[in-house]
Amino acid sequence: MSEFEKYYPKISNLSTKLLDNPELGFKEYQTSKLIEDEIKSISPSIKVEHYLGTGLKVIFDNHKPKTIGIIAEMDALYQPKHFKANPETGAAHACGHYTQVGIALAMINEIVKAERLKEFGTNLAFIFTPAEEFVDLDWRQEQKAKHKLDYFGGKQEAIKQGLFDHINYCVSVHAIGEEFKQRTVEINCDLAGFNFKYFDFYGEASHAAFAPESGVNAQSIATLFTTALALQRQQIKNPNRIRFNPVVIGENTESINVIPDHVKMGSDLRFFDIKYVQSLMKKFDQAAQGCASALGGKAKITTQVGYLPLHSNREMNALVKDTFLQEDRIPGLIENRGYTMAAGDIGDVGFIMPTIQIGYGGWTGTIHGSDFKLIDPEFVLKIFPEFVFNSTPNISNHLEKIDEYHHTKREYLKALKKMEG
Repeated sequence: MSEFEKYYPKISNLSTKLLDNPELGFKEYQTSKLIEDEIKSISPSIKVEHYLGTGLKVIFDNHKPKTIGIIAEMDALYQPKHFKANPETGAAHACGHYTQVGIALAMINEIVKAERLKEFGTNLAFIFTPAEEFVDLDWRQEQKAKHKLDYFGGKQEAIKQGLFDHINYCVSVHAIGEEFKQRTVEINCDLAGFNFKYFDFYGEASHAAFAPESGVNAQSIATLFTTALALQRQQIKNPNRIRFNPVVIGENTESINVIPDHVKMGSDLRFFDIKYVQSLMKKFDQAAQGCASALGGKAKITTQVGYLPLHSNREMNALVKDTFLQEDRIPGLIENRGYTMAAGDIGDVGFIMPTIQIGYGGWTGTIHGSDFKLIDPEFVLKIFPEFVFNSTPNISNHLEKIDEYHHTKREYLKALKKMEG
């Protein structure tokens, strides 16, 4: 019996504990403790590095010049209707991150118990990262105002702290939000980047029946702005690779008999071309200011930097495919989707170094929805971890096939600065 088979009952039980105790990003305290306790259970001699309060990093030094990072995301998202949601916080593992933790721990167990580190042509760094989900924004804005955060993504903050400085390649995994008839993995799928913009439209309140002419209707400005964005879609280059969704934010506290003097809107802006999206953001700002001016009001615009797009490294994916072709327990492979408009801060890691994200099935329901559920735990927590494990030495022993690059932390932070507009 392999170590993956022996470990499966234990990691299945731990994954259930994580599912039952979801925590939002930067607050994964129970999750972090469960992970560290399990690492120490595998081997008390393993050194665990802490960062960002809840993040964990474990390095296996193989005395090699290069290092591959294995990333596992820890956080839940806000989905209070999920059947496993925390009733107090609304947090729920509706994205499957808890299984990423299980996959990484199964790989650590294999390295230690089966003594397989020598098979790798690199060192290995297992990085358990907080706060991938772009949620709990009011709290994160408060932390930013207190200078405790600069960015809302855990990997972004980790990069800023230098956690990835000595890593050369990264491998991540993620649940696929589809149900398949057969066990399936996915490679070669790029992820969009995104920014988030806030638009505060200010008018002037007045009695809506007695003297509407004395007011400036902020709701009308917001409506005109929404129309302007809709008309701009006609002029977008490669519209299938750009998405935005303007919505009104917050509660309407105005009386029915008062001309509203403030409406807050927000919109994400999803993209693949970093330079093009900067010009598009300027058009958004011009539209907001123009619509406000046209109706006698004012606009205040705030940009919150989101995540950079992931251009999944094709050479690393090709080596993963080589492993897949030798794996008879996984019949399904998706390799031609090309891209999805979903986003993640793994794209920020991919900006710095060659990075891939391997997708895995085994789920039912809608990802991020109230019904998202693991239905093939044996595949996700036993077979797939072994597949990722076997893919990693294949990558580490064929680095000459990979077009290596490295952007410094300074270059990365400069790129994010440009995204602020």
